[in-house]
Amino acid sequence: MSKKGKAKNTVSKAKHTKLINQKNNKVKLEKQRNKERLKAIIKKANELKRKDNLL
Repeated sequence: MSKKGKAKNTVSKAKHTKLINQKNNKVKLEKQRNKERLKAIIKKANELKRKDNLL
């Protein structure tokens, strides 16, 4: 005989999946922001280095 009524744990699993996806998106976003920040710092340092070489 099959169970009657609502399937067990479906709400909990859906909430868990949603939270895990939020966490993964946050981590990806932080990595991307950090990468962009480092690129900007490196670019600025290279520009300063070029200016010093020209003088």
